Amino acid sequence: MLKSMTGFGSSEYYNETYKLHVEIKSVNYRYNDIMIHLPKALNPLEDKIKKLITASLTRGKIDIFISFEQAMGHHKQIKVDKDLAIAYYNALSEISSLLKIPAPDNVYEIANYQDVLRPDEDSFDLDVAESVILETVQKALDQLVSMRIMEGQHLLDDLTMRLNDLEANVAKIEQQVPMILTCYREKLLKKLQDVLSETQIDEARLIQECALFSEKINFTEELVRLKSHFKQFRATILDSKAAVGRKLDFIVQEMNRETNTIASKANDMETAKLVVEMKSEIEKIREQIQNVE
Repeated sequence: MLKSMTGFGSSEYYNETYKLHVEIKSVNYRYNDIMIHLPKALNPLEDKIKKLITASLTRGKIDIFISFEQAMGHHKQIKVDKDLAIAYYNALSEISSLLKIPAPDNVYEIANYQDVLRPDEDSFDLDVAESVILETVQKALDQLVSMRIMEGQHLLDDLTMRLNDLEANVAKIEQQVPMILTCYREKLLKKLQDVLSETQIDEARLIQECALFSEKINFTEELVRLKSHFKQFRATILDSKAAVGRKLDFIVQEMNRETNTIASKANDMETAKLVVEMKSEIEKIREQIQNVE
């Protein structure tokens, strides 16, 4: 099953004790790069969360954001950061003296500054909440995977269409090969007749020249290998289990190599036109597979 590397998932959990919100997003990336953003109280779960992600996603730049809040009534106490409160007061007094404006004169104003008051995290029992947190992460992850599968189906449809076009062009090139030789023979014969109008043309030499030209432009091996790459590419995008992005990238490189060789050998306008169309399609395929897992 072809999967995109682009996706998004979210999940929430609420009860009378705490509320939890998880968002996870991914974009294309050559490797598996996971960034986990979570509250300090949940740091012990970071490795377990990462294992959940790597079990489902093998490639992509992945960011997961977890917000977790306990209901205030369930905290045993509120901690006061005394040093921070004093630092705020001293800084505000200095500003007051500098700007000649009143300094804060009540406790409530100081308490409102960030982190002066905070819940006692020691009262939070992570063992009790762990299963709910991991389940919520998994639900968001499942949603993201579903989106990557859906996007992968769109990629599959597009890649299949472009592969069909490439195969059709190769078939046209194969039909063009006898015409290339016939056209060359006619051009060579006419040229010789123009130059040697009163001299009998050596048919054996003409055949020899045509044979040499045929050898020079012979790209049969390239066509055979190209069709083999098409077959392998088709089988790979239909693989139902593996992450195939890197393999597809390699196959496309080989497809491009064989097409370039055909372009350098083919001494024919129609074949050159078909090759240009093929190179354009191969480049579009290469761009598309950059987002395949």
